[in-house]
Amino acid sequence: MKTPKGLQELIDDGVIDQVLRPLKSGKEASVYVVRCGDEVRCAKVYKDMAQRSFQARVQYQEGRKVRGSRQARAMGKATKFGRREAEEAWKNAEVDALYQLSAAGVRVPRPYGYFNGVLVMELVTDADGHSAPRLGEVELSADEARTYHRFLMQQVARMLCVGLIHGDLSEYNVLVGPHGPVIIDLPQAVSAAGNNSARTMLRRDVGNITISLSRFAPELLDTHYGEEMWALYELGELHPDTELSGQFEFDEHIADVDSVMQSIIDAREEAIIRQQGREAAEREL
Repeated sequence: MKTPKGLQELIDDGVIDQVLRPLKSGKEASVYVVRCGDEVRCAKVYKDMAQRSFQARVQYQEGRKVRGSRQARAMGKATKFGRREAEEAWKNAEVDALYQLSAAGVRVPRPYGYFNGVLVMELVTDADGHSAPRLGEVELSADEARTYHRFLMQQVARMLCVGLIHGDLSEYNVLVGPHGPVIIDLPQAVSAAGNNSARTMLRRDVGNITISLSRFAPELLDTHYGEEMWALYELGELHPDTELSGQFEFDEHIADVDSVMQSIIDAREEAIIRQQGREAAEREL
């Protein structure tokens, strides 16, 4: 196939040897299967985002570290330089998160390097060596759904232990490999301590996964892992090996359960729209 724009420099520099095929394409990035020596990996080529998309990401950027005060001021004013810095910070967020989470034992694709706007990382495959399906594309037994749910809740908690929240977790960005779920797509990862929407995003992430897997195990809807995790996190009592129960006693005087459920529903609808966009883009490849 013709070498896509953005990957030729990596071939010239010997980072990759060959582009094998496109894997998926979306508004934020295109992913290709590439060969690096004897290994097959994937290369994520980030796209420059339009102003409309930039504005939609402001909520996720709160609390992220930038190189200096000049960059922070420019990003806040949305100047041309500031937008460029924000775009770079957006791309770097996934790279930094992958390295941090991989080191913490979270099951994410192993990163191999970031080169000129291209992230080279592990290609997640199924047992037959084909590209792994998304969680929303597989049929599960009730026991498998409960096992996957428990595992993913542990992964979300482990992420929170290192101060990160996925921010956009759903059945569309969890792949199912031969050893179970793998969490992908992290450019919107947020700081648990530095983002005012962190708690809402955590509960939305947990709610999305719970709703998805409740198709096979309806009793999962009666669990409250997001609330349990956050309460333990605020108390400094959440650790990577903490045994979670999924049980939580709400203070009915202050809890706004309806708004929480609405945020989950809104996020699910947004995820469906994004997935439709990805599928349309893939058909054009």
